[in-house]
Amino acid sequence: MTDSVGHPLLRRVTTARAVLEKALLRGALALPDGVQRRLAGPPVRLDGQELAVETQLALRLQRLARVPGAETMPIPEGRRAMLHHTRLVAGEQPVGAVRDLRAGDRPARLYTPAVTGAGPLPLLVFFHGGGFMYGDLDSHDAPCRVLAERAGARVLAVTYRLAPEHPFPAAYDDALAAYAWAVEHAESLGCDPARLAVGGDSAGGNLAAGVALEAARRGWPLAFQLLVYPMTDAEHATRSYTMFDEGFYLTRGFMQLAEDSYNPPGQDLRDPRLSPYHAELPAGLAPAYVATAGFDPLRDEGEAYARRLSEAGVEVTLQRFPDQIHGFLQIVGVGRRSRAAVDEIADALRSGLTA
Repeated sequence: MTDSVGHPLLRRVTTARAVLEKALLRGALALPDGVQRRLAGPPVRLDGQELAVETQLALRLQRLARVPGAETMPIPEGRRAMLHHTRLVAGEQPVGAVRDLRAGDRPARLYTPAVTGAGPLPLLVFFHGGGFMYGDLDSHDAPCRVLAERAGARVLAVTYRLAPEHPFPAAYDDALAAYAWAVEHAESLGCDPARLAVGGDSAGGNLAAGVALEAARRGWPLAFQLLVYPMTDAEHATRSYTMFDEGFYLTRGFMQLAEDSYNPPGQDLRDPRLSPYHAELPAGLAPAYVATAGFDPLRDEGEAYARRLSEAGVEVTLQRFPDQIHGFLQIVGVGRRSRAAVDEIADALRSGLTA
């Protein structure tokens, strides 16, 4: 046996370990709440909120297993670790059809729900999270399947260039180009150009917000924006940013690495392409659904952006999931609470595209 990750024996060992980890996590989070509470320890209460017991248990199991954070590794290893972590909580999510394609010059994946009905479907153009340095089509495959199937919409997940190899504004430019491509090709994708949405989580939510702003400026069709715990202000001058920066998955170290990787030296943190919160809000912005997590460093800036949109006359629904942590959108295959929150987000997408 060699040290090469490509060695067949090492691959089998790695696969077996992943299967065991997944089974243990699924089993633990399927236990009754009372049993989970005994295993997780006393309730975690902070800022008038109580962390979901299954989330508390998952975090405790992670600490007991001494699972290192992706941000503690070199970037390539961190990307592999992040993908591994997401697969542990993804489960097997059914969807009608999936096909890979290219949205302009970017790899993309189109999800079609099983029951499509008559006529063209709505389309969500989705950008993944990951601090602008992690994530890809596979890391967010499971939530895209859930969104497509439950919302009854096609979902076009699009990649973008990652930092530090490609710092700001590469991701922003790719997101705009991908959405422009989707507008141009909506009908050939079997979608209704009048029912287009843009969405994403975390860094992807940041990109989705930027696309929505530019769509309004350019007169591109856009019916809805779905922003899940979005990063909206690179200055991060909020209570939640320091209150939840350790112990709740998204750590200060991760956020600092993301900032150092994506932002070039001397970058203006109020550049509206980086911080939508500081943008001048154009007329005609699409209605927005903004979801935040109670135990998330990005909670307050996401909610501040939602309030700013509302004050500008944009139709906004702000939904905080007070017992959740950053990253819950990907937790659709284990436990109950996170999946219920994702289902609620998918229902909001359905409503936003059928109103």
